[in-house]
Parts: sequence; structure tokens; C-alpha cells
Amino acid sequence: MLSVEESAVLALDGTDKELFPHLPYILQDLWEIGSDLDAIIKAVRKHNVNPFALQLLDLGCGKGAVSIRVAEALGCKCFGIDAIEEFIREAEQKAAEHKVDELCTFVVGDIREMIDSAARYDIVVLGAIGPVFGDYLSTLTRTSQVLEKDGIIIIDDGYIPAESDYTHSQILRRDTILKQISYAGMRLVDEIIIQPENIKSSDDYIFEKIESRCKELICKYPQKKHFFEGYIEKQRVENDVLENRIVCSTIVIKKQ
Repeated sequence: MLSVEESAVLALDGTDKELFPHLPYILQDLWEIGSDLDAIIKAVRKHNVNPFALQLLDLGCGKGAVSIRVAEALGCKCFGIDAIEEFIREAEQKAAEHKVDELCTFVVGDIREMIDSAARYDIVVLGAIGPVFGDYLSTLTRTSQVLEKDGIIIIDDGYIPAESDYTHSQILRRDTILKQISYAGMRLVDEIIIQPENIKSSDDYIFEKIESRCKELICKYPQKKHFFEGYIEKQRVENDVLENRIVCSTIVIKKQ
């Protein structure tokens, strides 16, 4: 199993764990990292399984944007876990700023370990964190154990469309995802496709901020230049994948 540092870097489109201590600096200008918040909030509203006391688990919560926005919109309680301590501290500050600190709790930890002792939730969100648990079968098998009977899992991710001959080591084809969802004893109940123009606009903004901070770090740590230049290039490649190669969507999954 990958170390928590390697897993965190991979979830943020990196390849080298040497980047781990620098991620808070590189991503300091970004709060909403990766996930389409509007799509997630729309999915929660539409499939609100417990309107009186909704409990949401935000795995790999980053700086808490999903939890905070959902808590603002629906007044529900949210529990977020992330491996990067600086992200959790910022999530707590943002929750206070948005006046939802009584609804949102954030903790530092490895979601792969904490999932086994977590309480039960109405909604589990995996917002653009990549294959932290493995493929969809592994992910759903692990996360479904903390899901209430009528609860839902929301995954912000991408897949290779059926007509494409593109291949990727970490991105699955849609038919493969559907099979793995079924093998896990679950079913796809909704999908919100993210429009390409929205993806590009977000990608351009994020890339500009990341490139600027990486260049600052190159000046400060010239001996690590190849790490930071590698991360910039990885962002270029991933942006091309997101914008031109795959379908990005927010999907909602329930138990059979």
C-alpha cells in the first residue's frame, strides 16, 4: 500500500512524495480544489435521504470546500478527513468564516485507515481524490460499510467514453465502472456531466496559480527544480486529459 504521503500527492495529480511538504504552499491560492461544488450540492439536494438530520462524510476533504458549501446550503452536519494538516487548519478557519463551524468537523488522518472505524452516514463524498482506495469495486466495498441503509455515495471523477480508444493507467471506461458498481452490490442512480467549457475555465485558473507558486519554490529550492517542473508538466498533461480525453461527471450511487 502507498504511504499516506504518496497517496496524498497522487490524489493531487503528483507523482513524487517529495512534493508532499510543499503542497500547502503550491496550493495556497486555491480553496476549491478539483471538485465541482455546484454539481455535488445539486446531487445532495436531489437525493436528500434524511432531510431532518443529514450527516455527510467528506473523504479527502482538502480545505473543506465541499463540506462548508453543503452545510451552508442545507444546514447538515459534515465530517471531513484529509491527510494534510495545513488543509485541515484552513478548513476550520473557512468554516468559522462561513459561520458553519458548529456543523463542520475536520480531522487530520489517513482515510484508508479511518474508514474502518467511522460512524454511519447518509452521504459519503469522494470529491476528485482519484483511486485512493483502488478501483471502483474496492472503493465502494470500503465506503459502503459506513453508509446508512438508504444512503448515497457521491463521486466526482472522470471516465473514458465507450467510443474512445484512449487508455489511461488510472482512469476506467464507463462500462467497466458500471460493472464494478454492480459487483459491489450497488447501482448508479444519477449522473451530472460537467460541461467542457467549465472544465477548461477551472483548469486554466488552477494551472496559473500552481505554476506561479512552483516557480517561486524553484527560486527558493533550486536543488528541487526537477520536482516542481515535473509537477507543472503533470498539470499540463492532466488538464489535456480532463478537457479532451475523458468525460468528467458527478455520479450518485446507492445500494441495491
